[in-house]
Amino acid sequence: MRANGANEDELLKRITVNPAIFAGKPVIRGRRLAVEHVLGMLAAGDTPQALLGEYPWLEGEDIQACLVYARRLVAHERVDPALTGA
Repeated sequence: MRANGANEDELLKRITVNPAIFAGKPVIRGRRLAVEHVLGMLAAGDTPQALLGEYPWLEGEDIQACLVYARRLVAHERVDPALTGA
């Protein structure tokens, strides 16, 4: 499923922030699973299917919401390329 802008906004409702949970880090649906942790597992090579098996309450849309969240965050960052000598 490919997310469009309106669908992305709906997905992002799955990401919540509560100062009482992980010091206000973004988490999935108020649970004690940080977006950062999901992204770290994916970056380490875990598959979405592995995550769904590890966390039975987790849904595919939760994982997609984490990816949308990350994409929107980095869309506002500027990364300067390394300069090389000519």
